[in-house]
Amino acid sequence: MSTAAAEDPRWRRIHPRTVLVTALVTAGVAAGAAVPVVLALSGRFGYARAVGWALAGAAVLIGCAAAGDYVRWRRTRYRIGPERVDLHTGLLLVKRRSLDRTRIRSVDLTAPVQLRLLGLVTVRIGTGEQAGSESTLELDPVTRAEGERLRHELLDRAAEPGSGTHREGELATLDPRWIRYAPVSFVAPALGGAAVGGLLQISEWAGVQGEVIDWVADRFLDTPLVWAIVVMAGAALAAGVVGALGLWVEMWWNYRLEREPGGTLRVRRGLLTSRSLSVEELRLRGVDLVEPLGVRLFGAARVDAITTGLAKDEESQGADHNTLLPAAPRPLADVIAAEVLRERRTPTGAPLTAHPRAARSRRLRRALGAVAVPVLTLAVLGAVLTPVLLWIALACAVVFLPLAVLLALDAYRALGHTVSGDYLVTRSGTVRRSTAALQRTGVIGWTVKQSCFQRRAGLLSVTATTAAGAGAYTAHDTDASEGLTFAAEAVPGLLEPFLERT
Repeated sequence: MSTAAAEDPRWRRIHPRTVLVTALVTAGVAAGAAVPVVLALSGRFGYARAVGWALAGAAVLIGCAAAGDYVRWRRTRYRIGPERVDLHTGLLLVKRRSLDRTRIRSVDLTAPVQLRLLGLVTVRIGTGEQAGSESTLELDPVTRAEGERLRHELLDRAAEPGSGTHREGELATLDPRWIRYAPVSFVAPALGGAAVGGLLQISEWAGVQGEVIDWVADRFLDTPLVWAIVVMAGAALAAGVVGALGLWVEMWWNYRLEREPGGTLRVRRGLLTSRSLSVEELRLRGVDLVEPLGVRLFGAARVDAITTGLAKDEESQGADHNTLLPAAPRPLADVIAAEVLRERRTPTGAPLTAHPRAARSRRLRRALGAVAVPVLTLAVLGAVLTPVLLWIALACAVVFLPLAVLLALDAYRALGHTVSGDYLVTRSGTVRRSTAALQRTGVIGWTVKQSCFQRRAGLLSVTATTAAGAGAYTAHDTDASEGLTFAAEAVPGLLEPFLERT
């Protein structure tokens, strides 16, 4: 750190309690690792000496981590200037990074439980560019008051006037009844499988995996195999449901969606780890109404923001960083979508243009092919090797063929597109149905795709490309003429040079 930087009163340090936080986190990791280490060493040295070695190793680990973080604290400075935000850090490898304040699009605050107990937060200042960690500055940690000051100072910009209703202040708060949608999400079976895998892994560490498997086998000794599988799958699913409920509470407790006077939408949520996401309305390009299959069957949907400038580095990916409203009743989701867009009526509720029946045929063929290939493979192997595979092939055909047909028909019914006011709307998907309303002014290009099979059926897919959200939103398998007309009307002048009207 240069002498001039050290003397400049505008330069600030991160909070010195970062050393204590690192020591506490490392102690927790050491405690978790000590159990398998003690079990592994006890057979050779006895429990007393094994515990001693584990304690000594933990002390060294905690001391090294705390010392390293002390050096990081001593060597880290940041400054909020009138034009730029600067961060200097590093000892052997010194890093000096700077962000132009006009390019800052997000200032997000995150506080895991260890930071909340000490009154600290992690501040992530991002430009939203897809340039990895270089597009984000992280101040870890600062006091909560300092984090709020930075958020207001860096995002306090005038909002453009909007049309229609646009409430200020609180737009939505948590309704505990929304927790009923957690067990029907795809998280529950995934957590159930993870619970089974974790149990087997822990039993292997303890050297009792064989005993655990034998104990489970003894419980179903006189039970038919099919029922044993059903019971075990049900137990795993029950564990997954409990895990999904706990995860939902951790993620969405204290949820609140607000519109702040400076033209910023702010989402606050979290039980143990508190999170604060800020979205500038100037960067908002639309909303995406997402309806996963299980949630949709219960008449619910969540609202995601289509916006430029959200953090896109590796640490923030997959963190529900763009979700404005968790799974909630569909009518409420439509209301919140309209409020967010400052519209009297939400574009996501506009009537959509249906797609030709040829699109349904394509989905039916794909679904039947996806099931027929493995079924026929099992049948051939069964004819050559063992009749057991023939019975498995028959069971798969009976179960999965009707399911594939239902999903294909549902996927066809989901297809639709339209132009609604200032927005173009596309809808598709069955396992994850998405209804995206994208500002027409946010479209920077069109991609038209037509495979040889689509050409024979008179279909094509048109994709609106944008700098916001997922970057591309597609109307799949539209009528060839209708799809091109939709694209031309949605953004006049962009596609006309490439069209030949008849």
